[in-house]
Amino acid sequence: MATIYDVSVLAGVSLATVSRVMNKNTNVSEKTRQKVLDAMAQLDYRPNAIAQSLASNCSNSVGVLVSQLDGPFYGPMMTEIEASLRAAGKHVIIAAGHSNEAQEKEAVEFLLDRGCDALILDVEAVSDDYLIALCRQHTPIVFINRYIAEIRERCVYLDNELGGYLATRHLLSLGHRHIAYISGPLFKLDARQRLSGHKKALAESAVAYESELFYEGTFKESSGSDGMRHLLSLQRPFTAVVCANDQMASGAIATCLEQGLRVPEDLSFMGYDNIPFPQYISPKLNTISNPIHEMGKMAALWVLKHVYNKADVEVTNRFTPSLFIRDSARRLP
Repeated sequence: MATIYDVSVLAGVSLATVSRVMNKNTNVSEKTRQKVLDAMAQLDYRPNAIAQSLASNCSNSVGVLVSQLDGPFYGPMMTEIEASLRAAGKHVIIAAGHSNEAQEKEAVEFLLDRGCDALILDVEAVSDDYLIALCRQHTPIVFINRYIAEIRERCVYLDNELGGYLATRHLLSLGHRHIAYISGPLFKLDARQRLSGHKKALAESAVAYESELFYEGTFKESSGSDGMRHLLSLQRPFTAVVCANDQMASGAIATCLEQGLRVPEDLSFMGYDNIPFPQYISPKLNTISNPIHEMGKMAALWVLKHVYNKADVEVTNRFTPSLFIRDSARRLP
């Protein structure tokens, strides 16, 4: 197996020059650089990335931990993270935690063992105390979709309570007073915050929260369908449904249509996230923005600024949701 010494002998240059070429140092003439590259190709020599990272204390890699790898929500986030870091010559290593405490901790240890320069974590099951302790270690960490007051400067997050409030307030403004709610799993902070915003909007308008018209889903389309069937089986009057994400809203609307109900003539709907596909169904879904792609970009910029010393980047930590009014909710007579 060829070594860096063999490359230097074949190219007729010093070891330092070979090292500069491998590290893409511009202080090498094009002629010399090409001689080194030709020698590397002839010897089939590839630099040992692990050895380089140990020597330089920099792996040029960033670990990214997400809850899941499928669905329309996490793809845009990972795309923005990868694109922003790749533009700066960095690479990502991705792991999934599946909203499970043991698996999230295992994935964090996996990424730390890979020698990543920093970690970007979207975690839901591990405790705040675990994450605060993690931040005391050597590897810099930034969080997406998580707010912890003690480490707020490392958090990139959305005001989900405001989002839940805006969704329900819009339906109230249209005259709805009996509003059902299909929630995400309540062990997740964002699901609890959205429900809190829903209740706040009801209380502000002196409208009672009807606990019977509540269903806890999973954020998946199928749980939206299941939730809708459950609500319809209750034989209780309601004119509108708030769903804690667009995927569940799509499943719930599909069930309504299967049972001969019209949207929004018979039931009005609000979603959450503003993912692409509900914009192209009929009726187009009213929803709340969740700029996860921008949050992904901001987490990557946080790493570039605080780890790779890119002083010219600006980082936004807190994002504010917006209401998107389309066709899935109507004003009551």
